[in-house]
Amino acid sequence: MSEQQPLSASWQQSIDLYIAFARNEKHYSTATIDAYLRHLETSAHYFSQFVANWQAIEVENVKGLLAKLKSRELSARTINLHLSCLRSFYKFLIRKGLAKANPVELVKGPKFTKPLPKNLDVDQVNQLLEIVPEDSLAIRDKAMMELMYSSGLRLSELSSLNLTDKSAIFNGLLTVLGKGGKERVIPVGRKAISAVKEWLKVRAEFANPDELALFTSKQKRRLSIRQIRARMKKWGIEQGLSANVHPHKLRHSFASHILESSGDLRAVQELLGHSNLSTTQVYTHLDFQHLAKVYDNTHPRAKKK
Repeated sequence: MSEQQPLSASWQQSIDLYIAFARNEKHYSTATIDAYLRHLETSAHYFSQFVANWQAIEVENVKGLLAKLKSRELSARTINLHLSCLRSFYKFLIRKGLAKANPVELVKGPKFTKPLPKNLDVDQVNQLLEIVPEDSLAIRDKAMMELMYSSGLRLSELSSLNLTDKSAIFNGLLTVLGKGGKERVIPVGRKAISAVKEWLKVRAEFANPDELALFTSKQKRRLSIRQIRARMKKWGIEQGLSANVHPHKLRHSFASHILESSGDLRAVQELLGHSNLSTTQVYTHLDFQHLAKVYDNTHPRAKKK
């Protein structure tokens, strides 16, 4: 599956159509689009050895591709992502009248155990956020972490916040643009509001007058995703947490703690901006771990001595 000659038009044109659809209509991220393009071109190079175009591919061809991917000792997760990309691609071709059937639909990828998202417990979150800021950077970082934990923001959503969002934050209801260009309205807690207000008092030190970004760096421009990750990791160490702190862990913690208290999976789905409930259901495993401990410790017929 090494680099081969450029694909012929019968293969490349369909890929180009799908990538344009993913970019302009589905609003997939650059990373997702790059991965889809890589998977589709890899598949096309393999299939073109046996058939003339995408329409001619049959289930046996897909099984051959699966065997080839396994022979490269790729992880089960990577192989399943590859097949998932192909399934979505064929659904698109069928809608456009460019294929009659989806040859990937009946091909199952290798089984793999999806790791549970790791989260901080409530005490650990409190330990992280009980920062006594000694400088303006600490004030900024506390505001970012309070806001992420308060509202379950994705890292990209936090990074893309603008100064014009401050009114919504202060009103306790923030509208963000999530994956696929989908808007959702999320609540903002009082501690996050207070932390953002403190940051805005000193923000001018880190921003030019015409800068739109809410969170800015010493270079007086929007704080990058990489910089946010580095700052949160730093604070995890400084606050004495044994667990590695990263932005997604705060989002997971937000979801787990809401579910633990409410048991309302649909509400958590809406707050996280998940399109499918199945994506959110992974948190039920985390919640069950907590419930099992409560059961063991409190049920009259189950209480451990």
